Amino acid sequence: VSTQSTGATGTWIPCLVLLRINRAATTVRWSPAEDRFAVGSGARLLSVCYFDPENNWWVSKHIKKPIRSTILAVDWHPSNHLIAVGSCDFKCRVFSAALKEMTDKPQTSLWMPKLSKFGTLLAEFDSNSGWVHGVKFSPSGNLLAWVAHDSSVNLVNSNNLERVHTILTTNLPYMCLLWLSETSFVTAGHNMAPDLYYASDDGITFGAKLDVKKEKASSGNMSAMARFQKLDVQGKAETEGTTLETTHVNCITEIRSIATANNKVTKFSTSGKDGKVVIWEMDSICSAIAGLKI
Repeated sequence: VSTQSTGATGTWIPCLVLLRINRAATTVRWSPAEDRFAVGSGARLLSVCYFDPENNWWVSKHIKKPIRSTILAVDWHPSNHLIAVGSCDFKCRVFSAALKEMTDKPQTSLWMPKLSKFGTLLAEFDSNSGWVHGVKFSPSGNLLAWVAHDSSVNLVNSNNLERVHTILTTNLPYMCLLWLSETSFVTAGHNMAPDLYYASDDGITFGAKLDVKKEKASSGNMSAMARFQKLDVQGKAETEGTTLETTHVNCITEIRSIATANNKVTKFSTSGKDGKVVIWEMDSICSAIAGLKI
């Protein structure tokens, strides 16, 4: 169900969306121009929806081949005519999403050297051995980054689509990412904290963990005998390691930009399975971590 404002009354009314899928929808994303949105699903297809004023509903066109599994992530190119798709078949793909029904006039680019019809596969990248959980174009649209279930972070430049930069991290898998500038992006997921990475022509480099952990209070030195005697007297063991040191206490599932300045994200939010929505201010983070830049 979509909603639209009635304008004069300021209320919202429901509007029918014809997705034409027989499996659950898994992800949705509005285009930059906000005149269409894309819905990924377990039906192994992408529904690109646009408004039909004659019938007052949203209709969809499908992108099917060569998607072979559930779609987990989608992101629109800044041009509004290209879309990146990450799915459970270990692939990240870029498709043409120009709609003749919307009288689109796409321009050729490094991603689309020649004008292509809707649903044309423009690029396909392997993601080693992990589902693609998150995918994102850079602000210019020249770079594409994605994160996968094998704990990898991947980057490709439209100047050279044959060269994919990949780093396998030692962290738990990331679920989402957000570009802070043309040269840096932040990722988050099962590690429950946002991490900063830098993108360059040479590849990807780790920047810093943005959730600075609090130092534990020292319990002092205690011999093995004293520890055993304490256990014997109190009748219970110490509960070490049961308190998480991160702001989130469960997997982070989404990162969204809140404020920008000079083409850089200055404030963003994270939300997770712990029910928390946390706001991060880059100025405060940069002052707390020496030498950090975005």
